[in-house]
Amino acid sequence: MLAAAGLLDGRRATTHWMSAAEFRRRHPAVDLVPGVLYTDSGTVLTSAGEAAGIDLCLHMVRTDHGAAVAAEVARRTVVPPHRKGGQAQYVAEPVSRVEPDGASTGEAREWALARLDRPLSLEEWAARAAMSVRTFTRRFRRETGLSPGRWLAAQRVERARQLLERTDLPVERIAVAVGFGTTVSLRQHLRAALGVSPSVYRGTFRGPARPESAERPQRCPPGTPIR
Repeated sequence: MLAAAGLLDGRRATTHWMSAAEFRRRHPAVDLVPGVLYTDSGTVLTSAGEAAGIDLCLHMVRTDHGAAVAAEVARRTVVPPHRKGGQAQYVAEPVSRVEPDGASTGEAREWALARLDRPLSLEEWAARAAMSVRTFTRRFRRETGLSPGRWLAAQRVERARQLLERTDLPVERIAVAVGFGTTVSLRQHLRAALGVSPSVYRGTFRGPARPESAERPQRCPPGTPIR
């Protein structure tokens, strides 16, 4: 509504990631920032959906009354005073990923996805598609909207997200499994893409791991007296 009224023209604003493309198409005069939870341009504030609206309200309290008051409000509301990272970490797949149109580099991309744990040179990749490097790069960008290098990094981040969410693998092993090699490289790529570290992401979407040694409670047989 703010954008339709012209109040956001020339201002930074955000919206829910699922609506970002439509928002940008309808309101090109707005400086859309799709990766953040909220924006504050002084007189106009926007949030990225219902839950992010709580983050924005806490930001307003923090700005007007200080961090201590905002923290107390957050405790009473049973929410964190400040969520780390932006809404990029909640997107199911990289926002910039575009599905292939069935031509040219699709098979080569599937081939690369099965080999994320190993180095992939552009020459080897292009040869797999039976193209020169120049032709492969041009068609790849046309079909995906990304360069081969950026697309590959996005897929490695996506695979890392899946492993952080669904397994108990140490971060060091995940870094190797997705092709980043080291925890430092994985941390840098994840923070650049999602705004958080691997441990923070895992804690947000998986929660604390249950110790392997923890025993399941034993059910008493029927008729067992309770002492």
